[in-house]
Amino acid sequence: MTSGGIAGPEVVLETGRLLLRPWRVTEAAVQRALWAERDPRVPPHRRIDAGGHPTVAELEEAIRAGWSSSAGLLAIERKAAGDVIGYCGLIDRGRGHAGELELAFELLRRTWGRGYATEAAMAVLDWARSAGYGRLRATVWEWNTASRRVLEKLGFTATGREQLDAAHGASLVMARLL
Repeated sequence: MTSGGIAGPEVVLETGRLLLRPWRVTEAAVQRALWAERDPRVPPHRRIDAGGHPTVAELEEAIRAGWSSSAGLLAIERKAAGDVIGYCGLIDRGRGHAGELELAFELLRRTWGRGYATEAAMAVLDWARSAGYGRLRATVWEWNTASRRVLEKLGFTATGREQLDAAHGASLVMARLL
């Protein structure tokens, strides 16, 4: 990732069990699986639509076009199994203070509860600190207790700000000093 929060082809972060690296076109099916597994409370534009979009082919094209790397999202690969189980990285949604990026992560359900999200996010936090960032934010659905626990383990605290959505619930804004 560069100082703009954008992952480039040269970025690889490594932990004891994981590699965080740019997505490969052959991994579009993993991205589609993430879309398909999303909770029904997630807004429709972030889930598979009635027409079956995004398709694997559409996600392959997005990877070719650099969407995932330009968004700052790195694939999470388990080193022992050699499989990709989700993503983690920094994104700029333009909602925070200037230069303040947002931590984002999502993993396949079959890998939940094993500490992978925390481990991957710690690597991203270490990278962000070494790149000179002083603070990161994260938004999480109020009903997403598992992700809220991960953020709390990482030292994120509630800012008192919420983004309200009558149809999907509240998103809590959390932040962490590096």
